[in-house]
Amino acid sequence: MDKYVADTSAILDGSLKEAVVGGRVRGTLFLLSEVVEHFASLARRGDGVGIVAMEELRDLHEVVEKLGLSDFVKIETVSVGRRLDDGELDVYARRFAKENGCIYVTSDELARDAAAVQGIPVLYLGKPRETLTIEKFFGKDVMSVHLKEGLPPFGKVGRPGNWRFVQLSPEPLTRQQLDAIVRELVSEASRLGPRTKIEIRRPHSLIIQHKDFRIVVVFPPVSERLEITATRPVVRKSIEDYGLDPRVLERLEKSAEGILIAGAPGAGKTTFAQALAEFYLSKGKIVKTVESPRDMTLSPPITQLSKNLATSEEIHDILLLSRPDYTIFDEMRDTADFQLYVDLRLAGVGMVGVVHATSPIDAIQRFIRRVELGMIPSIIDTVIFMKDGEVKKVYALSMVVKVPAGMREEDLARPVILVKDFLTGEVEYEIYVFGEETFVVPMKKVEERAPSRRIYSMVVSALKRYVPPSEIKLEERDGLIVIKVPEEYLGVVLSRGVTKLEKLRRKLSVDFRIEPR
Repeated sequence: MDKYVADTSAILDGSLKEAVVGGRVRGTLFLLSEVVEHFASLARRGDGVGIVAMEELRDLHEVVEKLGLSDFVKIETVSVGRRLDDGELDVYARRFAKENGCIYVTSDELARDAAAVQGIPVLYLGKPRETLTIEKFFGKDVMSVHLKEGLPPFGKVGRPGNWRFVQLSPEPLTRQQLDAIVRELVSEASRLGPRTKIEIRRPHSLIIQHKDFRIVVVFPPVSERLEITATRPVVRKSIEDYGLDPRVLERLEKSAEGILIAGAPGAGKTTFAQALAEFYLSKGKIVKTVESPRDMTLSPPITQLSKNLATSEEIHDILLLSRPDYTIFDEMRDTADFQLYVDLRLAGVGMVGVVHATSPIDAIQRFIRRVELGMIPSIIDTVIFMKDGEVKKVYALSMVVKVPAGMREEDLARPVILVKDFLTGEVEYEIYVFGEETFVVPMKKVEERAPSRRIYSMVVSALKRYVPPSEIKLEERDGLIVIKVPEEYLGVVLSRGVTKLEKLRRKLSVDFRIEPR
């Protein structure tokens, strides 16, 4: 009878079990105990790959018993006698096959070719799938699909800014159905080719990019039940579709080199970034992207780099040495991302950063305290704010030396960043440093109301040693308490009163801002 030894890919994607049931494997099937222990160890940590693999191994034994295949297939576990690293598991499976005259069973193309080069007979179980199960949930106008164990499938149907959350079918999904979807995705990701990649793999989650679908899989115990969320871009726009003012297009083409695209989740930031990337490509520019995960749909000349598969230092070196005209940095999240943006911009690379922000000024504030204030106009010159898939605001930044608005003394002149509405030229914010504090001061009148008597009395009590109580004015703006004091008291409040205000902030759970009257 023939002898077989299976590698990790054939176990993981379920193809080994299918081969046993279908009669393609008849004889003695060897499993390396180190492979079994590897998957068991992953499963104990909650790693989805390990969980799926252990369920496959369990099902394999059950299938052999239930279908009466034990007379045709004998499963034996063997050991190589030493602990193996992840990358050695399939290497030792091939070595075992060669030394013991076994047929090597795999669904991995590279493993198949490696075995063939070594003269090892191979049973290749890989089979391309044109359409995966997850894709079948995406009917017309379905933006995203939400699958959870024990619940029916749901989806967002419509367009950004105008969608409904609907039930896609009446039957609840079982754990086995969701496991099958995960197996398909992991199997596709193991094949050679660009259409499916595991972008992020953590102990209890997977983020997979399949074609233009971004798929997030979360396993217990991080989620209480197995959950799969898949999204896809509903629309693909060109820059002309946004109806931008010709002055904005001219700025983007000729002078903007430090651009932020800001907006809330689902506002259309990435869609606009794609359009901008294609716009620069059409103008003869070299464009690259940094993504996490790589889910933009772009023309082949645009190189897409994964921040998850390379370190920030590696991406930094790649971009500095290849010197693209523009780099699109999608989903800037942590300080390392912002620092990479800053370093590349200061090196002369045109940068387009995509950031989450509830207002245009919030996008700029994400850089405050991460870089020196004087550097901001050098790294950010244009802010584009997206809402409901449209460009709602365009800011231009510049720096001047002046007396900040609200101050009168000439000797208080200092560098001030002016944040202007690009189309009207109206200054909407001034940003400057006074003492050790950075102030972001709106020039337009905002909705204000008096804070509660309790907050007022506590603030006055905290600052009365430094400022006459009659000179303290309080306003509340969108949950922020603005404390206004005359200029002559501003320095002492910033140097001595801040500690007391910090204690009040923790006690009252409110934020304070100090401004000159």
